Amino acid sequence: MSKHAFIFPGQGSQFVGMGKNLYETNSQAKELFEQANSILGFRISDTMFSGTDEELKQTNVTQPAIFLHSVIAFKTLVTATPDMVAGHSLGEFSSLVANSCLSFEDALKLVSIRAKAMQKACEQNPSTMAAVLALADDKVEEICKQIQDETGEVVVPANYNCPGQLVISGSIKGIEIACERLKAAGAKRALVLPVGGAFHSPLMLSAKEELAAAIEATTFNIPFCPVYQNVVAKAVNDATEIKKNLIDQLTGAVRWTQTVQSMQADGTTHFTEVGPGKVLQGLVQKVFKEAVVDGVN
Repeated sequence: MSKHAFIFPGQGSQFVGMGKNLYETNSQAKELFEQANSILGFRISDTMFSGTDEELKQTNVTQPAIFLHSVIAFKTLVTATPDMVAGHSLGEFSSLVANSCLSFEDALKLVSIRAKAMQKACEQNPSTMAAVLALADDKVEEICKQIQDETGEVVVPANYNCPGQLVISGSIKGIEIACERLKAAGAKRALVLPVGGAFHSPLMLSAKEELAAAIEATTFNIPFCPVYQNVVAKAVNDATEIKKNLIDQLTGAVRWTQTVQSMQADGTTHFTEVGPGKVLQGLVQKVFKEAVVDGVN
């Protein structure tokens, strides 16, 4: 029998007005937003519904905002029970609420700690990311490794989004050198992204340590269905293992291509993206052309 996966977006899917309709039309959603405002100590709902793009782009706002839109949409609009869940980077936290591994409150607190710690790491280490298009993953990996070996600059594969789309992460100088070399090696584009730091790279180590302490102190329950985690790209049911993978994710790569392939191999044909935007729906279709994809927001 075919299985149904629920997937949750990460940073970059935010937009002004996100979640507003849910708040205005659903009393349970309104209650959850107000609970979030009090947990966070500021009215994040106001920034989501009517802030500026600039305000919404700050990592310490973006991450809880996307998490809230995704989780509140899941709790109020989804009636089906997932057979499996996954999330892209930050979205992994949303997926862990969806499979009952984490409570709404605990996950929101962890997302807030993660966002602030990442923002701080970005400020300490000026760094960036770049999207590489139409070059084989192993070629990108090889060039990143050569640059690191030759120059000592950090440059690593960070997001395996779909075949022919890999995001790299590292120091500003490392990424500059990589963009030139990757284009020379045949990449259609190697484009520096408008992000404030090198997510999913060793430059996030200080944030990883801070998040690790918070995760270790949080109760993770046995989930009712597996989560396919970014760093291992396979089904995980064990709470201790889930914690470890969630911590490793900050400095490790998001293996989204491999995650979708793994879910496909385990019998999923239907993927529903829950939360803002349609980024993951597009990526899933590039990995698994026959999949049924839709969204809830």
